[in-house]
Amino acid sequence: MSMDVHLRDLRYFVAVAEELHFTRAAERLYVSQPALSKQIRALERHMGVELFRRDRHGVALTEAGTALLPHARGVLGAWDEGAAAVDAVRAAQRSTLVVGMSTSPVRGGLLPAIRSRFSAAHPEAAVRIRQVNWEDPTAGLADGTADLSFVWLPLPGQDRYDFTLVAEEPLMVALPDTHPLAGRAAIDFADLLDEPFLALPESTGPLRDYWLALDARGGRPPRIGAEIASTEETYEALTAGLGVCLVAEGNVPLLTLGGVTARPVRGVTPSRYVLAWRREDGRRPLVRAYAQACRRVAGRGTG
Repeated sequence: MSMDVHLRDLRYFVAVAEELHFTRAAERLYVSQPALSKQIRALERHMGVELFRRDRHGVALTEAGTALLPHARGVLGAWDEGAAAVDAVRAAQRSTLVVGMSTSPVRGGLLPAIRSRFSAAHPEAAVRIRQVNWEDPTAGLADGTADLSFVWLPLPGQDRYDFTLVAEEPLMVALPDTHPLAGRAAIDFADLLDEPFLALPESTGPLRDYWLALDARGGRPPRIGAEIASTEETYEALTAGLGVCLVAEGNVPLLTLGGVTARPVRGVTPSRYVLAWRREDGRRPLVRAYAQACRRVAGRGTG
């Protein structure tokens, strides 16, 4: 028996077997009835057996046709599933990847380097940067508006996310040039305990607590001078003398634009800046590829 049978032949066979009528099967397949009949006869010659009994009463499956039908359906079903899987991969490769952030990572050309490496591996994919204000510490991950995000740890619901470390940096304190402590080369955090601090919105939860350095206060509650939700608001609040704030070393250039200075702080834990994604998205090809590009550029590990 020749095994050189095409998927088209099996589709034709299944259509006729289910309709038991050549004309209706031809209409279902959008082919002519003579062409369908010719193809079925060719299949029977390939198989070396009659698959249909044709007489003036109509069309019926033979014993061989009945035996073949479930297997033909299985082959077609498996092929359709395989084709759908390939389509899904192709769609993922061609889609747009949304990368969220609340603060631009001004760290040695990090973003262009990641984009270059990612685009070299996936030239058909587009990357769109989505800027999010600080009220959402996940920068779009929590509500699904971003596929990956550059964020600070700790995150609310952090066990929902995986991440790769971008930078671990010491903290500095930003304060007005006229502040009494601005002349020091470095500042102990204990000397800041009575200072009003600029605070993230309450919606940021543990991230707000981190930037207020609650773990270094010995149980003393912080004084809140103002709430801030962007770099611009922070700069304006600093120059207005509403308070001081902790800032990662890599972000100091964003705030020291005139009238604001930054000094190293002793007695606080370093900051951790990461690229994060939802744990269930970790198998998506583009998410994996972007995370891998970031990991190679930053030379960091995974959390």
